[in-house]
Amino acid sequence: MIATTEQLAQTIGVSAACQALTMARSSLYRKRPKVVSHPKPERLPSPRALPLAEKEIVRQALNSERFADQAPREVFATLMDEGKYLCSWRTMYRILNENQEVRERRNQLRHPNYTKPELLATKPNQLWSWDITKLFGPTKWTYYYLYNILDVFSRYSVGWLIAERESASLAEALIAATCVRQNIQPGQLTIHADRGSSMISKPVALLMSDLGVTKTHSRPHVSNDNPFSESGFKTMKYRPDYPARFGCLADARSWAGEFFRWYNYEHHHTGIGLLTPADVHFERTQAMLNQRQQVLQSAYQKNPERFVKGMSIPAQLPLAVWINPPETIFPSEVLNPS
Repeated sequence: MIATTEQLAQTIGVSAACQALTMARSSLYRKRPKVVSHPKPERLPSPRALPLAEKEIVRQALNSERFADQAPREVFATLMDEGKYLCSWRTMYRILNENQEVRERRNQLRHPNYTKPELLATKPNQLWSWDITKLFGPTKWTYYYLYNILDVFSRYSVGWLIAERESASLAEALIAATCVRQNIQPGQLTIHADRGSSMISKPVALLMSDLGVTKTHSRPHVSNDNPFSESGFKTMKYRPDYPARFGCLADARSWAGEFFRWYNYEHHHTGIGLLTPADVHFERTQAMLNQRQQVLQSAYQKNPERFVKGMSIPAQLPLAVWINPPETIFPSEVLNPS
């Protein structure tokens, strides 16, 4: 059938042959033997093209200290004014393109790729986070600075102070006193902070080295790398009694003292099973959870019909708290953190 159609097509054309024999043209084309395409011969360079040696001369001129920050058109015009001709400015662009240099050709300082901090805490006094926030003073453009160190696992504020300035020496004194008060041993603690001037100062870094404390920092301009300190400051500033301005330094310290007493000993934190930071930090967790379980059991025995899914259990304390948890967490990382 195909052979007959091909023979008739040579006489009356493909369309008429297919119509006469009631055959689709696509079927005819599909059945035709495929023509093997031969590779195209390699194109010879044009006799007018620049030799490799001259191309290298042009490239060195474009990347020289004199012309590195100028476009090829500017280089071409400058050389022409000096009575020199290397090639057309379009050829200059082609030479740069061949070397992947159609971009900024100057040697510039490149920002390093900062590693995302991945920090784990499975108990108190293992990972601290600290930061500084501004408190409005009595007049415009006056501020007080609140330094706060927060235990990431328990959310307990282990140390704080308020001063009239942001200072590395004050941060150094606060960290040193807090480590002594919490009986921190060398190699026990990691302290995380952002990249403020006080956080990355040399005195603070030397102090942590002397104390045997590991220091880590957030990536630049990434607030999510220090979420626990930011969350603590938000809790403070959204309190109903948080003043719009503080009358003096003593006023700010007095208010902060009451706030941190409430935060540490009365505030039931949702991130730690509705326990207070002090209960977790001083390891009273199990006793509190047992007491809550007894209350729920008594309520269930009294009115079981109100508990549709059976007796409830109290919210539990998380086994581990992460700053930037990895995508895949193995159980050994929680049970045996490095």
